[in-house]
Parts: sequence; structure tokens; C-alpha cells
Amino acid sequence: MPSINQLRTNLSSSPLTTQRSGEQKEKAQVSQTSEQQQTDQVSLSSQAKSAGSIHKELAAMPESFDNQKVSQIKEAIANGSYVIDAEKLASNLLKFEDELNGM
Repeated sequence: MPSINQLRTNLSSSPLTTQRSGEQKEKAQVSQTSEQQQTDQVSLSSQAKSAGSIHKELAAMPESFDNQKVSQIKEAIANGSYVIDAEKLASNLLKFEDELNGM
């Protein structure tokens, strides 16, 4: 079985060629023309626009988190003492979801 390098050498020395009939050429040209005429459009929902503006506002704000608390949490995670309260997490996720629905 030839190696990949031998295959590459053989292909480069004799490139593959294809021939199309007149009808196939016409179809290919029509296909290319119709593809060139198509344009893509994107539209954002009002929720997406609102989320984008909120993101910009938050990015412009000074640090709005407690660096000391973040450091304590990182340390607790690193040493394995960080405990997740599943009830509180679920409650906060539901609260966040309700806030998103109100947008």
C-alpha cells in the first residue's frame, strides 16, 4: 500500500481533470449565477437587542464585584472546601429566568 507522501507525489505529477458536457456546463453556470444573486440577512429580536445593550452598559461600569470574596471562593475551590447549595442555586436560576421573561 502506498504511503500518503507517495500519493501526494503521484497526484501532483498528474493532476486530475474533469470534463463536462455542454448541458452540465450550462447548469453549473446557472447555479453559480443564482448563488451570486442570493444575499444573506440577519435580524435580531428585541430581546437580543436588549441583551446587547445591557452587555454594553455592564462592560462600561467599573468593577461591580467584590474582589476579596472572589479570592476566597477561588481559594475554597482550590483546596476542595467549596460547597454548592443546590437549593439556593436552583432558586437563583429560576429568579434569573423570571427576570429574563420580564424583559
